[in-house]
Amino acid sequence: MSSHALDKDLDDLAATVRAALVREIDASGAWAADPVWREVFAAVPRHLFVPYYYVGVVGGYERRWGESPDPRARERWMAGAYADMPLATRLRDGELLSSSSQPSLMAMMLVALGVEDGNRVLEIGAGTGYNAALLAHRLGDDDLVTTVDLEPEITEAARQHLAAAGYHPVVVTGDGARGVPERAPFDRIIATCALPSVPHAWLAQCRPGARILTPLGTGLVALTVRNAGQAEGRFLHTPAYFVPLRGGTGLEPEPAPLGGVPRRAREHELFRFLLALSLGSLDPQEVYGMWEREGHPERERYGVTVSGEREWAWLDDPEGPYVWALPG
Repeated sequence: MSSHALDKDLDDLAATVRAALVREIDASGAWAADPVWREVFAAVPRHLFVPYYYVGVVGGYERRWGESPDPRARERWMAGAYADMPLATRLRDGELLSSSSQPSLMAMMLVALGVEDGNRVLEIGAGTGYNAALLAHRLGDDDLVTTVDLEPEITEAARQHLAAAGYHPVVVTGDGARGVPERAPFDRIIATCALPSVPHAWLAQCRPGARILTPLGTGLVALTVRNAGQAEGRFLHTPAYFVPLRGGTGLEPEPAPLGGVPRRAREHELFRFLLALSLGSLDPQEVYGMWEREGHPERERYGVTVSGEREWAWLDDPEGPYVWALPG
């Protein structure tokens, strides 16, 4: 079979598996509140952003590659590129440095971000560039989208992937915790890496009424910005696990010993969320007491407030009784 015929077979497979992914996300209800994202995911080719990725196998990782000389290996790569799962895209000494997030989670986050026509959007964590491409396609204007990452090799690869797909948002190499002041003000900020608290620099780069969506602990918090020093919002219902932000201003606290906390709590996903959110502020035994008294609260009952130099998390009410400081 000629290489042209092989390419056509791969293009046909790309169209088939992309359509299947869109149907799968559709069935999950992820974009029910903003169906325009269905057209966006149907249009943007994810496989151009993951020319290779790694899948876990016994004893480590196996590389899947779109340029493999084996046609069956290329088909496996293409099918995996449109699976509704996160893909490991960069490893160093066996440690995951960067990944392409699960598409249905990306869809849910983009809907929760509440993007509107004309919004200026900052993405923290460029990854493969796929999320920036989705935003650029949705907004129809590359200049409205800025994406930042600390690692030059990540930003350079993201820029190449974006160009291959026909998108040219602004890609910046820098510390995401500092934002991108020269591209401000922003109407929306979305982070695709985990942080211990919300950087104050982001608020200062937002217009009043802007929305910030960021992973915190093992959840996603959606904040409304009042002004350069004030923001508040609650967590979404979904769990979210992201690679930590590299750079930033400080180290996360060491996990505290869990002596005295029953095993059923330690293994409960909602307790682990609260434990991660209160790390460095509350003793695990205090956390367990609150969690039991309040009936194992769902994520939506928790929120975060930023006011001047202070930043705190809370259960039910920003004024208490359950409040605790987040690392500054």
